[in-house]
Amino acid sequence: MTGERLAGLRLLLAREGVDGILVRGAANRRYLSGFTGSAGTLLITAGEAVLGTDFRYLEQAGEQAPGWRVVRTASEEERTLGEVVRELGVRRLAFEADHTSCAARDRLERSLAGVELVPVQGWVEQQRRVKDAAEQASIRRAAAVADAVVGQLPRFVRTGQPEERIAAEVEYRLRLAGGRERSFPCIAAAGPRGALPHATPTERVWSSGEFLVLDFGAVVDGYCSDITRTVAAGDPPEELRRVHAAVLGAQKAAREGIRPGLTGAQVDALARRYLTEAGYGEAFGHGLGHGVGLEVHEGPVLSPTSRDLLAPGMVVTLEPGVYLPGLGGVRVEDMVLVTEEGCEVLTRSPRELVCLSTTHG
Repeated sequence: MTGERLAGLRLLLAREGVDGILVRGAANRRYLSGFTGSAGTLLITAGEAVLGTDFRYLEQAGEQAPGWRVVRTASEEERTLGEVVRELGVRRLAFEADHTSCAARDRLERSLAGVELVPVQGWVEQQRRVKDAAEQASIRRAAAVADAVVGQLPRFVRTGQPEERIAAEVEYRLRLAGGRERSFPCIAAAGPRGALPHATPTERVWSSGEFLVLDFGAVVDGYCSDITRTVAAGDPPEELRRVHAAVLGAQKAAREGIRPGLTGAQVDALARRYLTEAGYGEAFGHGLGHGVGLEVHEGPVLSPTSRDLLAPGMVVTLEPGVYLPGLGGVRVEDMVLVTEEGCEVLTRSPRELVCLSTTHG
């Protein structure tokens, strides 16, 4: 599989007229080589695939990246890589501008005097947008872990618990259900704090009559899942019930309308138009969704300004939300796989409003 990915990148090298590329982004490094260590750089040319890493990861690199030439980098990595670059006769060398600090670029320039450095962006990320069968299988497993925890919510989420406790419990159960780790810190936003789209859990207690927004995900085989459910306790305000119904309708409009060839902006508009007609357009202040894969937020983007074109094999979230300061918020999020005909929903747990117990367990 890594051979096919390298072939795609090498075609880009030839098209852009560069002799090689340095890949430093952790997710890009894993995608191309299989190496999962926290430190390392790939050097890829038309005929060579080199993985540079420090002493801690040499054995791991050999195991995870068979067929790659593994070199031990010195304390100043760029110097070692510079020696390999010169050995390979590279004259024009691309590097990932998004993953290279100014200081690292300065060191590269010192180590590679006479080599033209070409900053590039998104070369590997663009390739990662379309998931192959193995990647789709891993994402399905990660989605199943998140679904399993949604199914367990009635067992452990109770009113009287602080947001921090609820979030910690969700993350614990993600691990028990088979998640290697969390995709991102769990969001648990109770009552009026649900109007904060990315609320950080606090000691604020969830009370009867309030909504609770839960946003979380798991990592399986390096691939992420992402799901949001909004649940109720007791008898919440009728306005919030109407909002939840509107959000469900908006997400359904996006699910039924998404298809290859649409831009991210066109898919976003499907949900945004529904919420606007329901009277909540101004309260939907973020984009409809994003790609999910080795990173929980990656391309393509579904937003009012996105020109990203959807293609079969892409995995994206559909997460419309309405946020009413002082009252609360609603967000419902699922991951979908773009298919030739439309989409397949990967997160399968019920999205309809559920009222959980109002007693402390």
